Amino acid sequence: MRLVAMLIGIAALAASGPGVAAEPDIDPYTGLKMSGDWQLVRNNCVGCHSAKLITQQSGTESHWLGLIRWMQEKQNLWQFEPETEQKIISYLAENYPPQEDRRRAPIPPHLMPPNPLAPKLSDSK
Repeated sequence: MRLVAMLIGIAALAASGPGVAAEPDIDPYTGLKMSGDWQLVRNNCVGCHSAKLITQQSGTESHWLGLIRWMQEKQNLWQFEPETEQKIISYLAENYPPQEDRRRAPIPPHLMPPNPLAPKLSDSK
């Protein structure tokens, strides 16, 4: 009987796959993944905008850094200490990385309607 229970346990572990990490818990108030420096992100981001602007996006570290720079330039976001900024970017890139299936493919140019604002060939002279 013990042997059967042990074999069932081994089979269950094997079925779960090697190195499969459990998803982190979700903060019930913000929807952010509760891992790493999530509270730093909550404290610095959610005061200005909804956490959904974070959770509905995905990107690499350079993508997230670009968004921060845009917010600093256009939305008056304060400058972060370099260590704080790197922790925020790392959290975002690790928990909301690029995903292939997040966007539809672009519409092929031959299926697009004509652009009424595009210059005509006769206008270029």
